[in-house]
Amino acid sequence: MTYKRPDKREYDEMRKIEAKVGIIKRADGSALFSFGNSKAIVAVYGPRKLYPQHLQNPQKCLLRCYYDLASFSVAERKRPGPSRRSTEISYVTANALKPVIDLEAFPGSVIDVYILIIQADASTRCAGINAASMALAHAGIPMKELVTSVSIGKIGDAIVADLAKEEEDYTIKKDGKEMKAATDIPFAFLSRSEKISLMQLDGKISYDDLKKAIKLARKTSKKIVEIQEQALKKVKEDKT
Repeated sequence: MTYKRPDKREYDEMRKIEAKVGIIKRADGSALFSFGNSKAIVAVYGPRKLYPQHLQNPQKCLLRCYYDLASFSVAERKRPGPSRRSTEISYVTANALKPVIDLEAFPGSVIDVYILIIQADASTRCAGINAASMALAHAGIPMKELVTSVSIGKIGDAIVADLAKEEEDYTIKKDGKEMKAATDIPFAFLSRSEKISLMQLDGKISYDDLKKAIKLARKTSKKIVEIQEQALKKVKEDKT
């Protein structure tokens, strides 16, 4: 049976994207990015002196990312504070962003990136990475290129872009039991070199389908970077 997306999107179609820069005045850089009902806001502070002093690296800057879900962002109220999941996403987000930042330009310093998901409907880490990339650029951090992120899924025989929560939770009946039938693959790409800086896998996928997923991820990431660049260009024009 051919898979039909619940919101009637084409397989390569993302949800409506919103991207804004400069949303938090007291931050050095800030941005909002959303895929449909998944909304991330990011505030960047730094580069600034890192304390305590023993944490300072005399050769390069430390990039710290803090990802978290607001308690009201999900249907069932989330317990406040970091979780194992948020710690893991904070770590992979920092690793996805590091390749584009000239960390050696600010030895002994720290750049703090605070990512808050205010609405969650899947692909939140991808929305957070996109917003973080924009916020870093808005803060004037030296960057070689932007980072773009999108989630690609395999549902049945279909390879689809930008999974929604309903698709993430897609199940089929097998031997009288409900079984999860969706594979989720978050990607992050460097915008110019198109190198992969993040690829995770939740589920199973064949080698041939993985190649298709990478191809679709590259295609959709090119659309995302255009939106990111437009948002950064707009805030620059508004200042002049």
